[in-house]
Amino acid sequence: MSNARRKRRSGEDFDIIIGLLGFWAAVLFIVTVLIEFTQGPAEALGPALILLGLVLALWGMVRLRRTLPARTTSRDRDR
Repeated sequence: MSNARRKRRSGEDFDIIIGLLGFWAAVLFIVTVLIEFTQGPAEALGPALILLGLVLALWGMVRLRRTLPARTTSRDRDR
């Protein structure tokens, strides 16, 4: 496998991880807001801290992703 193809594949893997982190960050944001309004700020602290960790991880992954090549339209082209 060539270095360019390996970097492209790595970039696509980063896209998948970023998508998963983004999805769970959105879900946890909704959960945190619901807990904040229904139970109070003390109970929402745990989910809010986990959300902070997810957002920081997402930010770091996006910064790392910028150094890799752009995503291709299809993997079939490489075969």
